[in-house]
Amino acid sequence: MTAKKYHCLWAPVDDPIYRQYHDEEWGVPEYDGRALFEKLILDGFQAGLSWRTILYKRDNFRKAFDGFNPEKIARYQPKKIERLMNDAGIIRSNAKINATIGNAKIYLEMMENGPGAFSEYLWNFVDGKPIINKVKSDRDIRVKSPESEAMSKALKSLGFKFCGPVIIYAFMQAVGMVNDHETACPRHKAVQKLTR
Repeated sequence: MTAKKYHCLWAPVDDPIYRQYHDEEWGVPEYDGRALFEKLILDGFQAGLSWRTILYKRDNFRKAFDGFNPEKIARYQPKKIERLMNDAGIIRSNAKINATIGNAKIYLEMMENGPGAFSEYLWNFVDGKPIINKVKSDRDIRVKSPESEAMSKALKSLGFKFCGPVIIYAFMQAVGMVNDHETACPRHKAVQKLTR
Protein backbone atom coordinates (compact mmCIF):
# COMPACT_ATOMS: atom_id res chain seq x y z
CA MET A 1 0.00 0.00 0.00
CA THR A 2 1.39 3.40 -0.97
CA ALA A 3 1.79 6.13 1.62
CA LYS A 4 -0.65 9.01 1.36
CA LYS A 5 0.87 12.08 -0.27
CA TYR A 6 0.60 15.22 1.85
CA HIS A 7 2.15 17.82 -0.41
CA CYS A 8 2.80 18.73 -4.04
CA LEU A 9 5.77 16.83 -5.43
CA TRP A 10 7.65 20.02 -6.36
CA ALA A 11 7.90 21.00 -2.66
CA PRO A 12 10.62 18.66 -1.33
CA VAL A 13 10.35 17.59 2.29
CA ASP A 14 14.11 17.98 2.79
CA ASP A 15 14.08 21.70 1.85
CA PRO A 16 12.45 23.50 4.80
CA ILE A 17 12.43 26.95 3.16
CA TYR A 18 10.87 25.69 -0.05
CA ARG A 19 8.43 23.51 1.88
CA GLN A 20 7.37 26.41 4.10
CA TYR A 21 6.78 28.52 0.98
CA HIS A 22 4.54 25.75 -0.40
CA ASP A 23 2.70 25.22 2.89
CA GLU A 24 2.12 28.87 3.81
CA GLU A 25 2.34 31.12 0.74
CA TRP A 26 2.07 29.49 -2.68
CA GLY A 27 -1.46 29.72 -4.01
CA VAL A 28 -2.79 31.88 -1.17
CA PRO A 29 -4.92 34.64 -2.74
CA GLU A 30 -3.09 37.96 -2.38
CA TYR A 31 -5.04 41.20 -2.77
CA ASP A 32 -2.61 43.77 -1.39
CA GLY A 33 -1.20 45.88 -4.23
CA ARG A 34 2.25 46.31 -2.71
CA ALA A 35 2.58 42.59 -2.03
CA LEU A 36 1.48 41.85 -5.60
CA PHE A 37 4.08 44.31 -6.86
CA GLU A 38 6.82 42.56 -4.85
CA LYS A 39 5.86 39.13 -6.17
CA LEU A 40 5.69 40.41 -9.74
CA ILE A 41 9.19 41.86 -9.42
CA LEU A 42 10.60 38.70 -7.83
CA ASP A 43 9.08 36.56 -10.58
CA GLY A 44 10.71 38.88 -13.11
CA PHE A 45 14.07 38.36 -11.41
CA GLN A 46 13.48 34.62 -11.69
CA ALA A 47 13.58 34.78 -15.51
CA GLY A 48 16.23 32.27 -16.61
CA LEU A 49 16.73 31.01 -13.04
CA SER A 50 15.01 28.69 -10.59
CA TRP A 51 12.46 29.94 -8.06
CA ARG A 52 14.57 28.31 -5.34
CA THR A 53 17.39 30.77 -6.15
CA ILE A 54 15.04 33.73 -5.69
CA LEU A 55 13.37 32.29 -2.61
CA TYR A 56 16.73 31.84 -0.86
CA LYS A 57 17.66 35.44 -1.69
CA ARG A 58 14.24 36.97 -0.99
CA ASP A 59 15.19 38.60 2.33
CA ASN A 60 18.25 40.12 0.67
CA PHE A 61 16.04 41.44 -2.15
CA ARG A 62 13.65 43.00 0.37
CA LYS A 63 16.50 44.75 2.14
CA ALA A 64 18.22 45.87 -1.08
CA PHE A 65 14.98 47.18 -2.61
CA ASP A 66 13.71 49.03 0.48
CA GLY A 67 10.99 46.51 1.27
CA PHE A 68 9.77 46.78 -2.33
CA ASN A 69 8.40 50.23 -1.59
CA PRO A 70 7.46 51.49 -5.09
CA GLU A 71 7.72 55.16 -4.03
CA LYS A 72 11.36 54.66 -3.03
CA ILE A 73 12.27 52.40 -5.95
CA ALA A 74 10.86 54.87 -8.49
CA ARG A 75 13.36 57.48 -7.23
CA TYR A 76 16.48 55.31 -7.45
CA GLN A 77 19.47 57.17 -8.86
CA PRO A 78 22.63 55.83 -10.57
CA LYS A 79 24.50 55.52 -7.22
CA LYS A 80 21.78 53.25 -5.83
CA ILE A 81 21.79 51.18 -9.03
CA GLU A 82 25.56 50.81 -8.69
CA ARG A 83 25.14 49.61 -5.08
CA LEU A 84 22.56 47.07 -6.24
CA MET A 85 24.89 45.87 -9.01
CA ASN A 86 27.55 45.24 -6.36
CA ASP A 87 25.19 43.46 -3.94
CA ALA A 88 26.05 39.73 -3.99
CA GLY A 89 22.89 39.00 -2.00
CA ILE A 90 20.63 39.60 -5.00
CA ILE A 91 20.61 38.81 -8.73
CA ARG A 92 22.89 41.46 -10.21
CA SER A 93 21.24 42.13 -13.55
CA ASN A 94 21.31 45.69 -14.83
CA ALA A 95 18.33 44.99 -17.10
CA LYS A 96 16.24 43.54 -14.25
CA ILE A 97 17.19 46.31 -11.80
CA ASN A 98 16.29 49.02 -14.32
CA ALA A 99 13.07 47.16 -15.16
CA THR A 100 12.18 47.18 -11.44
CA ILE A 101 12.60 50.95 -11.32
CA GLY A 102 10.47 51.41 -14.45
CA ASN A 103 7.85 48.99 -13.16
CA ALA A 104 7.65 50.92 -9.87
CA LYS A 105 6.93 54.13 -11.78
CA ILE A 106 4.14 52.46 -13.75
CA TYR A 107 2.73 50.93 -10.54
CA LEU A 108 2.57 54.42 -8.97
CA GLU A 109 0.80 55.80 -12.04
CA MET A 110 -1.77 53.02 -11.77
CA MET A 111 -2.29 53.67 -8.05
CA GLU A 112 -3.29 57.26 -8.84
CA ASN A 113 -6.66 55.72 -9.81
CA GLY A 114 -7.20 54.59 -6.21
CA PRO A 115 -5.53 52.54 -3.45
CA GLY A 116 -6.71 49.20 -4.84
CA ALA A 117 -6.19 49.97 -8.51
CA PHE A 118 -3.21 47.66 -9.14
CA SER A 119 -4.77 44.69 -7.35
CA GLU A 120 -8.14 45.19 -9.02
CA TYR A 121 -6.50 45.53 -12.43
CA LEU A 122 -4.65 42.22 -12.05
CA TRP A 123 -7.52 40.28 -10.48
CA ASN A 124 -9.84 41.33 -13.32
CA PHE A 125 -7.94 38.94 -15.60
CA VAL A 126 -9.48 36.06 -13.61
CA ASP A 127 -12.83 37.81 -13.04
CA GLY A 128 -11.90 38.50 -9.42
CA LYS A 129 -11.73 34.87 -8.31
CA PRO A 130 -9.08 32.15 -8.49
CA ILE A 131 -9.05 29.62 -11.30
CA ILE A 132 -9.19 26.18 -9.66
CA ASN A 133 -7.30 23.58 -11.69
CA LYS A 134 -7.55 19.84 -11.09
CA VAL A 135 -3.86 18.95 -11.04
CA LYS A 136 -3.19 15.26 -10.44
CA SER A 137 0.63 15.54 -10.49
CA ASP A 138 3.28 18.18 -11.15
CA ARG A 139 3.46 16.92 -14.75
CA ASP A 140 -0.05 18.31 -15.28
CA ILE A 141 0.88 21.87 -14.36
CA ARG A 142 0.91 24.15 -17.37
CA VAL A 143 3.44 26.93 -17.89
CA LYS A 144 1.05 29.53 -19.29
CA SER A 145 -2.64 30.07 -19.95
CA PRO A 146 -4.89 32.36 -21.99
CA GLU A 147 -5.25 34.51 -18.86
CA SER A 148 -1.49 34.79 -18.33
CA GLU A 149 -1.04 35.66 -22.00
CA ALA A 150 -3.70 38.37 -21.74
CA MET A 151 -2.23 39.80 -18.52
CA SER A 152 1.28 39.73 -19.97
CA LYS A 153 0.17 41.55 -23.10
CA ALA A 154 -1.70 44.17 -21.09
CA LEU A 155 1.18 44.78 -18.66
CA LYS A 156 3.64 45.09 -21.53
CA SER A 157 1.36 47.62 -23.21
CA LEU A 158 1.57 49.71 -20.02
CA GLY A 159 5.37 49.50 -20.13
CA PHE A 160 6.07 46.74 -17.60
CA LYS A 161 9.18 44.64 -18.27
CA PHE A 162 10.04 41.00 -17.47
CA CYS A 163 6.39 39.99 -17.58
CA GLY A 164 6.11 37.39 -20.33
CA PRO A 165 3.22 34.88 -20.20
CA VAL A 166 5.33 32.16 -18.49
CA ILE A 167 6.55 34.58 -15.79
CA ILE A 168 3.00 35.85 -15.36
CA TYR A 169 1.61 32.33 -15.01
CA ALA A 170 4.14 31.60 -12.23
CA PHE A 171 3.11 34.91 -10.64
CA MET A 172 -0.59 33.98 -10.89
CA GLN A 173 0.11 30.64 -9.20
CA ALA A 174 2.12 32.30 -6.43
CA VAL A 175 -0.54 34.92 -5.62
CA GLY A 176 -3.48 32.54 -5.74
CA MET A 177 -5.07 33.72 -8.98
CA VAL A 178 -4.59 30.12 -10.07
CA ASN A 179 -4.79 27.16 -7.71
CA ASP A 180 -2.34 24.60 -9.10
CA HIS A 181 -1.84 22.63 -5.89
CA GLU A 182 -2.23 18.95 -6.65
CA THR A 183 -5.72 17.74 -5.75
CA ALA A 184 -4.25 15.24 -3.24
CA CYS A 185 -2.39 18.07 -1.48
CA PRO A 186 -4.28 19.47 1.56
CA ARG A 187 -3.34 22.97 0.41
CA HIS A 188 -5.55 22.56 -2.67
CA LYS A 189 -8.70 22.89 -0.55
CA ALA A 190 -7.12 25.08 2.14
CA VAL A 191 -6.27 27.96 -0.21
CA GLN A 192 -9.78 27.90 -1.68
CA LYS A 193 -11.15 28.79 1.74
CA LEU A 194 -8.97 31.91 1.78
CA THR A 195 -10.58 33.43 -1.32
CA ARG A 196 -12.20 36.79 -0.76
